[in-house]
Amino acid sequence: DGIRDVAVTGVQTCALPICAAARAMLVAAAARHWGVQPADCTTEKSVVTHKASGRKLSYAELAAKAATMTAPDPKTVPLKARKDWKLIGTRQTGVDNIKVVTGQPLFGIDTVVPNMLYATYTKCPAQGGTVKSANLDHIKTLPGVKDAFVVQGDGDPESVMPGVAIVAISTFAAMQARKQLQVTWDESKAAKESSAATEASALMTARQQSVGKDAITTNGDANAAFASAAKTIEAIYSVPFLSHANIEPQNTTAWFHDGILEVWAPSQGCDRALEMAQKMTGLPYEKVTIHQTRLGTGFGRRGHQDYAMEAIAIAQKMNVPVKLQWTREDDMAADWYRPAAVNYFKAGLDKDGKVTAWQNHFVTLSHDGKKPVIAGQINKNEFPAPLIPAVQVTQTMLPWGTKCGTWRAPRSNGLVFALQGFLHECAVAAKRDHVEFLSEFLGRNGGDGWSASRAVAVLKMAAQKARWGRAMQKGRALGIGFHPGNGGYVAEIAEVSVDAKKKITVHQVWAVCDAGPVISLSGAEAQVVVSVLDGFSTMGLKIDFENGRAKQQNFGEYPLLRMPQAFPVDVSFIQSDVHPSGLGEPALPPIIAAVANAVYTITGERIRQLPLGKSGYSI
Repeated sequence: DGIRDVAVTGVQTCALPICAAARAMLVAAAARHWGVQPADCTTEKSVVTHKASGRKLSYAELAAKAATMTAPDPKTVPLKARKDWKLIGTRQTGVDNIKVVTGQPLFGIDTVVPNMLYATYTKCPAQGGTVKSANLDHIKTLPGVKDAFVVQGDGDPESVMPGVAIVAISTFAAMQARKQLQVTWDESKAAKESSAATEASALMTARQQSVGKDAITTNGDANAAFASAAKTIEAIYSVPFLSHANIEPQNTTAWFHDGILEVWAPSQGCDRALEMAQKMTGLPYEKVTIHQTRLGTGFGRRGHQDYAMEAIAIAQKMNVPVKLQWTREDDMAADWYRPAAVNYFKAGLDKDGKVTAWQNHFVTLSHDGKKPVIAGQINKNEFPAPLIPAVQVTQTMLPWGTKCGTWRAPRSNGLVFALQGFLHECAVAAKRDHVEFLSEFLGRNGGDGWSASRAVAVLKMAAQKARWGRAMQKGRALGIGFHPGNGGYVAEIAEVSVDAKKKITVHQVWAVCDAGPVISLSGAEAQVVVSVLDGFSTMGLKIDFENGRAKQQNFGEYPLLRMPQAFPVDVSFIQSDVHPSGLGEPALPPIIAAVANAVYTITGERIRQLPLGKSGYSI
């Protein structure tokens, strides 16, 4: 409890027992120093006190000695009772808040090392292309340029794809020289797909359900259940490719000196970067150091280490530190994109309007025809399959060449929009109130890992907070989204209006989360608020591909939500005693369904395809 801001909710790594184990080691170190029993010592406000003598030592004074103590098994360390918590669940100021808002150097892009040079790296705009030739001799004559050369790379998009490096005395000089770079690419093995053609094929496949169909889940007799259903409904939902659009474009500084490699990277996966750097350079573990800087947003993009490996490859050819800086266009043209997907749904309802049969044909993408692209899979026990007596879930994989990757709330970011939108269609078809319908549905037995009580509790609290069922003025309505993900349960209700030009305005959102014990209340609230805003922002966004090239490459064509479009988000937590979960993911997906469902209530038009422009709407 004295170790501040360890995590927002304890994350998935059991932070509470780990912190308790750390405290036990600090107590043990103090007891040994004083020659007393650990049981005779207490802790408060980062200080260990010997009760009998009144002697005190701070955690900082004990840290070095505690590090030499044998760590206890976290499972055996007793935790404080909730009534004894002093810091857990309170608001704590972030240690770097002042530095962040005053623009002090913290991020990878701020890294400065003495005598460093600056680099750009140009890759083929279609993934898989290689360098035939480039006007390197001319580039080397330009002001400030120190060198320009081809990097063959290893052809692995996770590592170093072939390209041309320009190294100069400043980022400006390198980027100015790049404007005159002329590269002839060999695109014989490059990606050539069109997203429009792939989407058309996916929609046709979803309707036909006949191309390369693989069974994912089969529970009960779906055919018999549909045959006996009082009513059946069908719908097709689709979501586009998205870019991570990190506010800070990718960058890394690398320096080979004195037989070692130092790297400064805004990485979400330093262990992976270290492993890949060792493999690339052949240096032993102890000769590679990765300095993790602050990330100017990550959302899963910085879990891939391509930008860091490019910097290392360039620095290997230089005898000084080199900072590689991507442009916004580099960042969006060479992203690990959220994969597009299509869902065909069919549901059977009994005479009471309860869902008795469920069919989902999921159309995704594959690089090799054997497995889906990263974050493009649907799981066997995907919600809501365990809650329905008769289920059939199938999958088709269409060929795709450009890399895809984890994007905030992987898989769920698009799937929840489709699932929760179709469940709302079921409620409408059953002529039942949406909260009433979902409460009954979520209250079913879903087997191991499913808590009906937690699911229903967040839904009902959100409905209470938003005053569900109240009279609304014309052109305004409430919509619901729900998501069970990452061990947590989240319900969100959005108050939405639509004007005559089909412009959507969100006036307020109520979000209720059960993610176990919340450690830092301010951090947890911030996670939920920005997740809701980020999720809403995606409703107007897409990345299109033509001949393997991303067409949207800057914010002019990919307009993220701006401050005037933001809205209040009322955040509430149910502080349950279950194992704490993460909060960086589960609060994003529900808002998309909540807004779309509210639009249907207002207009009678169902939004089944994103971005909103496909249905004539805007935000």
